[in-house]
Amino acid sequence: MLTVGRAGYAWDVDDRGEQVPEPGSGADAGGLRLHGWRDGPILATSTLVLAAGFGQFGAVAALGDVAREFGEVADGPTLAEQAGLSGTALGVGLAIIRLASLGSLPLAGAADRLGRRRTMIACAVLGLGLTAAVAASPSYWWFVAIFALGRPLLSATNAVAEVTVAEHTHKDDRAWAVALVAAAFGVGAGLIALVRGVAGDAWGFRPVFLTVLVPLALVLLVARGVVEPDRFRALRASGARPLPVLGAVRRPHLGRLALLVVVVVAISAVTGPANSFLFVYAENVLGLPAAATAAMVVGAGASGLLGLLAGRWAADTVGRRLTGAAGLVGVAAFGVLTYSGSTPAVVAGYLLAVLAGSTFAPAVGAMHAELFPTSVRAAVAGWLVAFGVLGAVGGLVAFGAVADLGDRFGTAALVVFAPAALGAVAFAFLPETRGRELEETAA
Repeated sequence: MLTVGRAGYAWDVDDRGEQVPEPGSGADAGGLRLHGWRDGPILATSTLVLAAGFGQFGAVAALGDVAREFGEVADGPTLAEQAGLSGTALGVGLAIIRLASLGSLPLAGAADRLGRRRTMIACAVLGLGLTAAVAASPSYWWFVAIFALGRPLLSATNAVAEVTVAEHTHKDDRAWAVALVAAAFGVGAGLIALVRGVAGDAWGFRPVFLTVLVPLALVLLVARGVVEPDRFRALRASGARPLPVLGAVRRPHLGRLALLVVVVVAISAVTGPANSFLFVYAENVLGLPAAATAAMVVGAGASGLLGLLAGRWAADTVGRRLTGAAGLVGVAAFGVLTYSGSTPAVVAGYLLAVLAGSTFAPAVGAMHAELFPTSVRAAVAGWLVAFGVLGAVGGLVAFGAVADLGDRFGTAALVVFAPAALGAVAFAFLPETRGRELEETAA
């Protein structure tokens, strides 16, 4: 597969997915070659993320069907009667699934030792295979357990993919590439929600999860187009000894990681419950039909695209910090609106929250790659996923418990989401990385 990059050199790809210079092209095999955000390796990596997003969002998209199949829906005042399962049972189950993503820390960190390509492809294939197996679940807790096995593999795919495209690209293309990865995840997540919505209530959750076999086949099809970044190849060629995942991040980068952890925990405490309870709330509590929630997902696709474009522009124009802070505050505020109690509010709040979250993604995705050296970049991504999991788990458990106490999702949203907006303060203490190469900002 012949590619031509920014420098105009012609390169081929060997059987292991390594880039090698085409004979007579004038490219140095040891040189650093960067890609544009529309080049083949970026698109292939984004395809893996699309497939992972399809599998990873399945638990959320089909949660209402799962609750109806394994619980009992009745016309009563409590959340358990309206949803089929109690808010606590749903919250704990989703928290377990989220908590399983802690396993993505060693998996993502392995990419600093084994390579980005090998790690991504293996995690995507195994994760999607396990997710498809959810269709055989005999009970709610079996559903939780099986889905939890695949979750860390798909989370690691996403984390390493973001690192990979950041390392592949020039400073002018990095935010674009990160935005493309975020868009790919959103498309994948939206597709499974759309499949479930179009199929309607007659399908149930089992056929929905069997459709995960389609993106699994797609991963196998595009795997050859996924290549190692030259930045990682140069590090490996230098003979540098890989650091262990645990303890890999050391001074002076530990302080930067701590600040990013605050940001990630804050936004995850909102997006965890806001996304996970959406379909149960909209369909089982407010009574929206599956077709209506599918239409919301389609609208969110347009909203998310607009947010990614705005976030990419803002990240490269006004800076990573201000863009990330504004996105975090917006996600929290619109999350509260989503669960405030009416159909117009859930539609408007959801679309605006997607817009804000999509604005947040390119800035922070580029920033966390730019703040750390290549030797620990995947490990950092793993740590951020792990702390994001803890933030989401805390948010899910708190949201479910508060909702059960007052039988109101609106109160839970206000109590959990509003304080998370304070995490935006952490951006003030991080260095601005806009317009600089990785070799400059990661020192």
